[in-house]
Amino acid sequence: MNDNTLLAEQRRRTILEILEQKGQITVRDLVKMFSISAVTARTDLDALSGTGAVVRSHGGAVRKLEPTLDYPLRLKASIHRAEKAQIGRAAANLIQPGEVIILDSGTTTTEIARQLKTRALHEVTVITNAMNVVSELVDAQGIAVIVIGGILRPVSLSFVGPQAETMLKDLHADRLFLAVDGFDLEHGPTTPDVLEAQLNSLMMTVAKETTVVADFSKLGRRSVSRIGSIARIHRLITDTKAPEEFVEALRSRGIDVIKA
Repeated sequence: MNDNTLLAEQRRRTILEILEQKGQITVRDLVKMFSISAVTARTDLDALSGTGAVVRSHGGAVRKLEPTLDYPLRLKASIHRAEKAQIGRAAANLIQPGEVIILDSGTTTTEIARQLKTRALHEVTVITNAMNVVSELVDAQGIAVIVIGGILRPVSLSFVGPQAETMLKDLHADRLFLAVDGFDLEHGPTTPDVLEAQLNSLMMTVAKETTVVADFSKLGRRSVSRIGSIARIHRLITDTKAPEEFVEALRSRGIDVIKA
């Protein structure tokens, strides 16, 4: 092993230690910290990502996310951005004029809201418990927004709890787009927070159909709180990196799968 290889390995071990402490790091941080080029910094992060030790994000990397833990939206929004944008576009293309849809909290549903604005549809109503979705749609022409109030969860910028559930019970929707932290074949869609799971389950009840929107990293994983039976899912919109075995297993159960 030559000196350059040894130096790179030592540097990457240090990067892992920093990520364990801080949760994320940028290419700019690494350039300054180790006096290396941006190319070298990206190579280090790509190498660590290739081993599954970290997850590459926009402009850096984050510690590998555990499906059982709740992470801030800002952190979640920085990873798998291209996949989420594709999923958001495919989901928005399903929405028709005059429909009522539910967008739950999450970075992928934020992408749906963002893409929906570009479609210039009329008389679409969006029901949501997510402040980030509201922010996207506040100036959208032709889209009415119904905001479900309740207990604010700062980590997800969403409203949950008995008040939110009471309000939702009196509503009806054509489609629910459900962002999840885990989706496996045995337990179906899951999320870290029990109150979020309860509200999501009610969303499935008041909507005619449920579409799970999840990038490849969520598939085959299980979080703490079960949202509902996989039998209640009508469709999955994911990306091209989704495991084919998982996709075929869903299709064999009559669940439509769109790989955006």
